[in-house]
Amino acid sequence: MSRGGEEEEGGRGEGRSRNTQVPVKLLRAHSDDVTGARLCFDDRFLLSCSSDHRAILWDLESCRPLKVFDELHSNTITECSQIPNTNRMVTVSWDKMMVSTDLETGQTLWRSKQAGLLSSCSSSSDGRLLVCASDPQNCVSISEASSGRTLHLLTNHHRSTITRCRFDPRSQRVVTVSADRCIKLWDLLAQKTTVSIDSHHGNVVSNCCFTSSGYFLCTASWDKSLKLWDLQTGGFRSQGGITLQRGHEGIVSSCCFSPDGDSLYPCCTLNVNDKPCCWFRNNNTGAHIACCEWVGSGLHQGHGQTLHPNPHTSALTLL
Repeated sequence: MSRGGEEEEGGRGEGRSRNTQVPVKLLRAHSDDVTGARLCFDDRFLLSCSSDHRAILWDLESCRPLKVFDELHSNTITECSQIPNTNRMVTVSWDKMMVSTDLETGQTLWRSKQAGLLSSCSSSSDGRLLVCASDPQNCVSISEASSGRTLHLLTNHHRSTITRCRFDPRSQRVVTVSADRCIKLWDLLAQKTTVSIDSHHGNVVSNCCFTSSGYFLCTASWDKSLKLWDLQTGGFRSQGGITLQRGHEGIVSSCCFSPDGDSLYPCCTLNVNDKPCCWFRNNNTGAHIACCEWVGSGLHQGHGQTLHPNPHTSALTLL
């Protein structure tokens, strides 16, 4: 695939990147910017969402849409996610609605109106809970996945827009990051914020992700860097986060640990200067090990497959 999203020879959305000769598949069906994408069902399928107000379930073998959900929202869908252990997905949008949909039948199961424009959503690993963040109220809502009923509403949780909200792998805490450059962990049992960190990032904290154990958290920022936070030992309290930098030339918009991140601590990131990078962390040090050509601005990595929603295009790239 070329820089403008044009396919190399290979047809049917298949080809190789110009510089690295990595095989790629190009998935086309959205008519506006792709805002998010998640591999699901053992990485055999893909969920994507877009500014075209649609969500799409893709078959990765054929690179064709299996189902198009075009009546869920009336504005940009900002994030989508399969709810674990179910055939359901959750979507959130600038129309202030969080919607649960049956991926098999296409039936809307419930709709929940929130306080403001929704910027992010996530499901707990056991599939019981959902979390979403709204703007400009800077609040977080934790709901039942089965009904959409709000269980906890955290108002004014941050001083500025919440850019990402995620459950930890044990479904015990919710982490949020924000344009206010702070990281907060809210404990579901204690029902309060138990960890609040001034990240000392030099700009908006755009994204975050956990290792599979939940012991480490990675944050990505518009300051062109990432930071690793040791939540297990609490070392961040005295030493701060471990900074990974000099790998990107532009803002970092996404980060994701590979499934074996607990042993090797690798993290793949993408930025808007069109260069994705791979990092390897070992013995509390960060080393930049790879920098490839342009592939997109978002990432969800599964077992051997990496997906990139392309910035300012309606296509997705699968490596």
